[in-house]
Order: sequence, then structure tokens, then C-alpha cells
Amino acid sequence: MKKILIVLVILMSLFSVIGCSTSSNSSVKLKIALPTWTGYGPLYLAKEKGFFEEQGLDVELIKIEGLAERKQALAGKKIDGMATAQDVQVTLAAANVPVKVIWALDSSAGGDGILASEEIENVSDLKGKTVALEMGTTSHFFALTVLQDAGLSDDDIIIKNMTAGDAGAAFVAGKVDAAVTWEPWLSKGKDNGKVLVSTKDYPGIIVDSVSFRADIVEKYPQAMEGFVKAMAQAMEYWKNNKQEAEKIMAEGLGIDLEEFQATIPDLKFYDLEGNKKFFGTEEAPGAIYETTKKAINFYAKLNVIETEPRPEEIIDPGFINQI
Repeated sequence: MKKILIVLVILMSLFSVIGCSTSSNSSVKLKIALPTWTGYGPLYLAKEKGFFEEQGLDVELIKIEGLAERKQALAGKKIDGMATAQDVQVTLAAANVPVKVIWALDSSAGGDGILASEEIENVSDLKGKTVALEMGTTSHFFALTVLQDAGLSDDDIIIKNMTAGDAGAAFVAGKVDAAVTWEPWLSKGKDNGKVLVSTKDYPGIIVDSVSFRADIVEKYPQAMEGFVKAMAQAMEYWKNNKQEAEKIMAEGLGIDLEEFQATIPDLKFYDLEGNKKFFGTEEAPGAIYETTKKAINFYAKLNVIETEPRPEEIIDPGFINQI
């Protein structure tokens, strides 16, 4: 009997050690790519305050400025998710890279726009001018929308293809007539010209969201729910700890704190309640479905995409509505 008890104690000890080992290594690793943009700050806040870790997530945030490079990384399964504009999520799905959008970060309300030299008085004056923008991206989408409203197309301008940040820098350096870019470049560019038009004039057209590859969502549903919970925590923490939170986000993005804070009024950030309203449910879809459909129709009309995914294939409101 004594020998049996000893064996049982040893077995229980081994089980306990194995159990602890499994628990300590049970965190799900998620690699998320993003460019430098104020709207993505809450991701760094969730990471630095340990909210992801509390949900059993090991999140790595990887800065990749070029959209083409981010798309390639996602398609090649080198990353698991992406923080990007909602219209980009459309082009991913249309290119047979299935994604599921599970969290909305912000919508632009002046944070994106077109810088132009002083002699360009209106959008029509862009005809024949050199405009810096990143083709196939949200900047291109925004520019095409603005040009279309003025009866123009991208064939009427001379496009200099570069990232939004480089486009802003090129304008400030006087190398182009106009640039489609975002903050802080819109503010920096005012010394060399003006903001010709911005998302204040086109509310709801540019929305930033976080998506994960569909296979990751299917494989790790608990991790997706944990991600949403962590983001909700981060947004709540920001409300109650403004200065500390904004310092963390600015440092994470590598942006000067004053510049970061100056761009916040040009964005509408979504907390948990905002996400629930924006996403709605499958039975009663929210505004994100309309935003997504607009991007699908726009890109299809311009033959940028060959296949038209349905918004329901891209958007997953389930995780937000579980909380």
C-alpha cells in the first residue's frame, strides 16, 4: 500500500508539472502587420499594458510601410493579420486571400487628404499635374473618388507611385504638385501649400480595421475573442488614462507625442460599444457593411478587382457580439 501511495504521489506530481508546462506555453502567437498611422495606436496600448497577454495572446506588431509588402506577407502566411483600411480588406478577399474583419479601429474625419500647391484652387485643377500616391491602396481609392466627383479619372493626372508617407515628404520637398497622404504630413505640408480636400469632406469613406486570415480565425476562435476583449480594454484604459495611454501609443508607433495628439481630432475611434453599433449583427448589419459594399462596387467598376466578394464574407461580427 505504501508503494502504491508513493507511485500515486509521483504520478500526481508529474501531471501537475505537465499541466503547468502546457498552461505556460498555451498562448497563441499572432503576428499583425501595420504601417505607421495614428489610428493603429490602440494596438500598441493593448500590447504594452499586457491586455493581450491577459487573454493568452502573444501579439507581435510588425511595421511594414508598403501595402504591397503587407499583402504579400499575409498571402504568404508570414503574418496572421493586418491593420489596414477596410477597402484594402476588400482587395485582399478579391485576390483570393480570405480574411475576416473582427475589429474596427477608427474612421477618418480629416486625417487623410490631398495636399496641393497654392496655384491649384480646386480638384479640377489637378488635371495634368503630378500627384504622388500609392497605387492600389486607400490613397488611390480616395483620390479616384475625389477625381470622379470632379469629372476626372486617374488618367487625367500624372501619378508618381510611392507610399503615403513618402508622398507627403515629396510634397514638402517641392518635388510634386500634389500628394495623397495622411497626418502628420497634411499638417507639415501646409507650409508648402494647402489641404485641397480631406476626409472631412467624405465622411465614412476611409475606415481602419483589423483582420485575420480566415484559416487563423477558424483555427483559433478563442484567440479572436481574446483579441477583441483586449482591444476593448485598451480603449477603456485610454478613456481613463489619457496622457499615459497617448504616450505609449506615440512611442509604439514612433511618432512625436505632439504630432500624435494633433491628429486625434481628425479620427473617430471605435470602442466596444462603437464596434457593436458599427458591425451590428448578421440579422441587422451595421454601417461597416455599407462602407465595404461601396469599396467593392467602386473597385469593380474600375476593374481593379475581377471578382466581387460579398461584405458578409469579409466581416465577422460574432466575436464583438460575444462580449
